[in-house]
Amino acid sequence: MPNQPPKIFSILTLNQISSIGLKCFPSDHYHVGNDLVNPDVILVRSHNMLDMDIPNSVIAIGRAGAGTNNIPVNAMSIRGVPVFNTPGANANAVKELVLAGMLIASRNLIPALRYVESLQGDDQALHKQVEDNKKKFLGLELPGRTLGIIGLGKIGRLVADAAIKLGMKVLGYDPKITVESAWSLPSAVQKAQNIEDLLRRSNFVSLHVPLMDTTYHLINDEMVAHLKRDTIVLNFSRDAIVDEDAILSGIKNGKIKYFVCDFPSQKLHQQPSVIALPHLGASTQEAEENCAIMVVNQIIDYLQHGNITNSVNFPDVCMERGSPYRVAVANANVPNLLGQISTCMAKAGLNIHSMANQSRGEMAYTLVDIDSPVPQKVITALSNINGVLLVRYLPIPTETSD
Repeated sequence: MPNQPPKIFSILTLNQISSIGLKCFPSDHYHVGNDLVNPDVILVRSHNMLDMDIPNSVIAIGRAGAGTNNIPVNAMSIRGVPVFNTPGANANAVKELVLAGMLIASRNLIPALRYVESLQGDDQALHKQVEDNKKKFLGLELPGRTLGIIGLGKIGRLVADAAIKLGMKVLGYDPKITVESAWSLPSAVQKAQNIEDLLRRSNFVSLHVPLMDTTYHLINDEMVAHLKRDTIVLNFSRDAIVDEDAILSGIKNGKIKYFVCDFPSQKLHQQPSVIALPHLGASTQEAEENCAIMVVNQIIDYLQHGNITNSVNFPDVCMERGSPYRVAVANANVPNLLGQISTCMAKAGLNIHSMANQSRGEMAYTLVDIDSPVPQKVITALSNINGVLLVRYLPIPTETSD
């Protein structure tokens, strides 16, 4: 049987993480706090970690949300540290905000509200002013209008389904759609040939793509030129998905009636056709709880069993325990490394019970279950293999008794 007591893991929180999620950490094996030194794991929401001196003790980072552009993912990859996120956990919250944005913009509710707040006089005077001026805020209804959705992940699919139920026509574009996403996409969604095609045919455009090199300023002057007149554009993904100068030019030339986003900026501030919300996409009690529960469970599974689910820099690798003795290896995706791991085990007289290996781009990850305890010298030898980034020995611990 394994002969070491359970490890107490140290979890540093950089933001306010839902207590519902944090309670998923068993208190006898996990120490959670916001001022811990040399933690094993960092949990974060929006805190900017890009310039942070991340201790060498850290073996995992968990993002209670989807976007990870506030985390130095590449630097963590080099160290063999997986960065976890929670795709889909806040999807309903974002979907509802997108729908709210569409309704607020289509019915001119912001200028209408500002107008009412400016009124003065008694009830009779207010009534007369309202009746005399309400036509200034004439809006449009959603049924029969076309919504173009760029990005058909979970949020995009939920928005599509809700829009269809509201009587809208929906165009979708996602060149990297997964098989799972394609199967769960409402059949009424029409496929656009490309972004330009979608922009030309839509009354509303909603963006649901991650921020990466290929999506930076995805909506630029060239793309804005393809829009219909008076299009309502919504961005609840990441601010840099759009070129703000292009958005303002589109507003000026009549291509864009409203730009609704979750990312205020100095350039967009107090622009009358910009509706900027204070990053409320995932700001619901339910979304915060869902994200926290999801990321905590993923972290626990990784710390105790080495399983990886929803990492943005390493492949998903999960394997049922075939033995109490497990070794987890994060490594560069280079030829013959798996063979070197097996050879190292064999030279030590260790029999491999089961193994799982997957690669993702330049990174790979391996789980190996062994029939007997693994000596420290084997862990050291594995760590010294060229291309190996991080080795963890994960025997099922023996509970100690008083």
